[in-house]
Amino acid sequence: MEPRHPDARSALLLGLTFVAWGNNYLFVRVGLVSASPIWLAALRAGVGVLALGLILLFVPPRVRLTGADRRFALLLGVPNTAAFLGLWFLAAASVSPGQSAVIIYTFPLWVALLSVPILRQRLGAGHWISMAIGFAGVLLVSQPWVGGAARPPLLALVELLGAAICWAFATVVVQRRYRPEAMASVNGYQLLGGALVLLALAVAVDPKHLPVPSPSLWVSVAWLGVFGTAFAYAVWFDLLGRIPAATLSGYSFFVPLVALSVSAVFLGERLDPAQGVGFVLILGSIYGISRAKIRGVPGVPTRPSRGPDEPSASAGSEPRPGPR
Repeated sequence: MEPRHPDARSALLLGLTFVAWGNNYLFVRVGLVSASPIWLAALRAGVGVLALGLILLFVPPRVRLTGADRRFALLLGVPNTAAFLGLWFLAAASVSPGQSAVIIYTFPLWVALLSVPILRQRLGAGHWISMAIGFAGVLLVSQPWVGGAARPPLLALVELLGAAICWAFATVVVQRRYRPEAMASVNGYQLLGGALVLLALAVAVDPKHLPVPSPSLWVSVAWLGVFGTAFAYAVWFDLLGRIPAATLSGYSFFVPLVALSVSAVFLGERLDPAQGVGFVLILGSIYGISRAKIRGVPGVPTRPSRGPDEPSASAGSEPRPGPR
């Protein structure tokens, strides 16, 4: 089966999502001045939950999840939100934004690897080659081996890799278990679950270092929560219901480019010839990913649809009552 790709409207929303995520790295650095990593992660997730709730008021979910699927979605918030944000923010205190971006955006490679055993997909040679070229481009653009700062601590590098793997694992599991029409509800529950875990950790681990209120902190949290989480997650989960995870994640190589551009404006970083080559490689990678083939049935849970006498949990969702 040929993989599906974003239409024009979805491509625009996906582009805005990558702009939001690319700017996150600068706002995380700003927010860490006034809040510890775990508190900043909890604030981002909490504001994200509230903002997403407002979005769902105007765009209600198409289905209502069963009790079992709600509980599973809440648990998915542990790797997808709590572990991902917590590990990333812990490392961000000692790793530059560009270095953080390039390590976290090994994410598409982990998604591709995990799609084979979890989604039962077989990626063609074109997909793997395009992914490798894109990652090489990201390395050249971000150049984590240069800069005035000392080499990042090994623990911080492990934390960033752990964050990428957690996000990738949750991504493919979501696409394996849930049907496209359930994605909006799944997003809300996983974000709520992750926010609750982060808040509990912040209170338990760092109760004496509450965030210091400041305009920069509120701006940082507002951006991270509203644009970087509520809006971006809503778009991401919607597309995850329609596009194979390995294909969709491949487009995220745009994010480090956005992060680099923001750093150039606000931190004085500039593109050198090697970074220019990296930019060209990333564009070529995205074109290759858009043309690559995936074998299998991407984006569709392997569980059978619910029959008339089966319990609703087997279908992964229940239709919302009333007119459709």
